[in-house]
Amino acid sequence: MIAHLNGKLISKSSTEAIIECGGVGYGVFISVNTSMALPEVGENAKIYTFLITKDESTNLFGFATESEREAFKLLISISGIGPKTAIAILSSLTVEDLQSFIITGNIIQLSKLPNIGKKTAERLVLELKDKIDKLLISKERVDSSLNLIKLEAVSALLTLGFNKSIAENAVNMALKDLKEDKFTAEDLIKISLKFVMR
Repeated sequence: MIAHLNGKLISKSSTEAIIECGGVGYGVFISVNTSMALPEVGENAKIYTFLITKDESTNLFGFATESEREAFKLLISISGIGPKTAIAILSSLTVEDLQSFIITGNIIQLSKLPNIGKKTAERLVLELKDKIDKLLISKERVDSSLNLIKLEAVSALLTLGFNKSIAENAVNMALKDLKEDKFTAEDLIKISLKFVMR
């Protein structure tokens, strides 16, 4: 398996790039976000890759970060989502936004993604909710557990009918009020409710 490419960027568009490594030009399919993250043509570029081989073709997909590659792998594990749709999804939003929508069960926003209807959006939430935390890896994992707890708390308040700004403010105030170093989403929700009721 080709895990990554590190070489001269020969060309790039919003959907494809060619990177020359050891005299060989590798063509990779990329997302718009990866395209924007790549350097100027002619400069050295490193890109994480995932190879998909089928009977009729072999395609190499490239990603600016390891977390984007992991998101791609999770997406194509869902029935009804192929590589092209996965790349289109990762062109439409960041990995962090995708993670947020899945954790909070935001079916409305997920349904707006390319080639994703309500049923597929529901499948995304059902099948990936427990796996999505793994997208934040190495240095990208900083404060991820706290962010997940905050997301769950805000989502719970939204479900109860509070608007987003009130929910976020209440959660932030509750975080300042918490004395313990370790706490669960349930703890945060209980304290947040005290602030929204004021």
